[in-house]
Amino acid sequence: MDRVSLTSDLSFSRLVYGMWRIGDVEDTSPAHVEAKIQACLDQGITTFDQADIYGDYGAEEILGGALRANPALRDQMEIVTKCDIIAPIGRWSHAPVKYYDTSRAHIEASVDQSLKGMGIDHIDLLLIHRPDPLMDHEETGAALDDLVKSGKVRSVGVSNFRPWDWDLLQSAMSNKLVTNQLEISLSEISPFTNGDIAFHQKNGQPMMAWSPLGGGGLMTQDSDLAKRMDAIAAEFGVDRAAVAVAFLLRHPANILPVLGTNNLDRIKTISDAMKVSLSREAWFTLYEAALGKEVP
Repeated sequence: MDRVSLTSDLSFSRLVYGMWRIGDVEDTSPAHVEAKIQACLDQGITTFDQADIYGDYGAEEILGGALRANPALRDQMEIVTKCDIIAPIGRWSHAPVKYYDTSRAHIEASVDQSLKGMGIDHIDLLLIHRPDPLMDHEETGAALDDLVKSGKVRSVGVSNFRPWDWDLLQSAMSNKLVTNQLEISLSEISPFTNGDIAFHQKNGQPMMAWSPLGGGGLMTQDSDLAKRMDAIAAEFGVDRAAVAVAFLLRHPANILPVLGTNNLDRIKTISDAMKVSLSREAWFTLYEAALGKEVP
């Protein structure tokens, strides 16, 4: 499995396992979660994506159950988690409205809760989950810097930020933001032309792509795009999902797709995307179908 360096001492597997649905099944036992982790590790997928809000604020504890049952797993993994979304569910069921909180107090409390829930002593990458219209960038930046200094967090980044949001927060920090997790897929191609990918590519910042299969929609649709994906899949002996992910891997900006599935058999084939080598022409065949028209 290829790896991508985020800092001088931190690298991620090119494919990332997303755990946002880990609580959506009946069996959330430590043994079952460990089986999913091990299926990833067997393919060289060592990076795992979490967030405090996943599973109605319960997904981190589900992962923690597996890590407590088998502590040796932790040293084989890079763990990503996120904070700042407060929604009236789970432990925040008393909240009067969904909102974002990038205050120092909330970020620090969220990190402590994440560490406790997962039963770990540090987070490899902490992301601010959504841009906060009320963000005091000086306060937020200082809080993130202090978390890195404390050793609770190895590196920091953001999710769903536009270039100007990134620049605002970075201007108040001594540590470098290392990544931006964006929605990028054949169902959401706007980052290829709206400046998001270009901004990070210019600055040499790898991006993480959430929902690279379009929330599963790319797997079920019957369309011209689906037919083109299936034709390429047949050529390489893989499924449609592998082609959709390979579309992102082909881009020179070092995009790291975050893939989440609870089906153990599908987890075991996540790395099939690495078998697909798309030519420039094949990439544009898919891009044209996603656009719904010929490129200008």
